[in-house]
Parts: sequence; C-alpha cells; structure tokens
Amino acid sequence: MTISLNITSRDFPLTEAIETLIRQKTDKLEKMFDRITECNVVIESPHNKQRKGKIYTVRIDVKIPKADLVVKRQPHNDIYVAIRDAFQTAQRLVEDQQKRMRQEVKVHEEPPQAEVKEVYPTEGFGFLVTPEGTDIYFHENSVVENGFEKLDIGTKVRYVSVPGEKGPQASTVAIVS
Repeated sequence: MTISLNITSRDFPLTEAIETLIRQKTDKLEKMFDRITECNVVIESPHNKQRKGKIYTVRIDVKIPKADLVVKRQPHNDIYVAIRDAFQTAQRLVEDQQKRMRQEVKVHEEPPQAEVKEVYPTEGFGFLVTPEGTDIYFHENSVVENGFEKLDIGTKVRYVSVPGEKGPQASTVAIVS
C-alpha cells in the first residue's frame, strides 16, 4: 500500500533535497507499519526577521485505522534536525499504536491479597494468610504508611512476597481500603 503523502512548506521555498528526505522518512514509516493511509507534513518558518537566522517547525499528521497521530515539534534553527526529530516522534507514536492494536500494552498486575492471621504488637511482627491457606510472615517495617498499629486479625491487605529463611515473607504490606 502506498501512503498518500502531502508536503507543504509555509513562508519559505521547499528544496528538492528536503522533499527527498521527507519522502525517505515517510517510506521508513510505511515499512514499519503498512496500514498508514495518509501522511501530511507541514514545515513552517514563521520567524523570518530573527537575528539568529530562520526557525523551523514541523508538523506531521499520520492517519491509520482507528487513530490520527499528530506530531508538532518544538522550533529548531536547522531544518534537517527539525525533520529528523519530528519523524522520530512519529515513529514512536506509530509503534505505540501498533502495540495497542495488537493488545501488547503492558498491564500491571494487582498485588495479591491476604488477611491478617496473627499480630504481635509488642514484638513488631505478624502473619498473613492467603486465600490458598499459606502463612506469610511480615515485620512492622514492611507495613506501608506506618499502618502496623491499624492491623487487626481479619484486616484485608495487599502484599509483595519474597523468599525468607523460614518461608515466604512479605516485603510490603498495604491495607486494602
């Protein structure tokens, strides 16, 4: 599939070298993701009267099924750098969209839940019991937000388990609200 490419320059003439560079970058995008239907590139140089030379901004609109991706980069005084940066950002957006479409977006699992089985306030430790019946040791320092005093038998908590010398041990315990 060939991308419909529109290149527009505002406030300055577009050279053949710049147009060729944009076509190469667009071809690279198409090789990454063949479902791109349209790509519009607008290059502007609105600050013609600056003492330090011209400033260029690049905007890229990429149309793919179920999404329109827009890149607008910060102004740069080198047109080639401005184009490069804009297309690098466009590549990242296309890659992210591909992952979403393939449902490869990373999902963080919730920490497992347990109940407080035993608490020994004077000694500063206790035990959790998981739904499977496993006992897990925890120390008062592993309870987040100084919540050790709030723990009672039967309190629901989330925990992170690590191997301990005598069995599983909770490195982090948080009260489920």
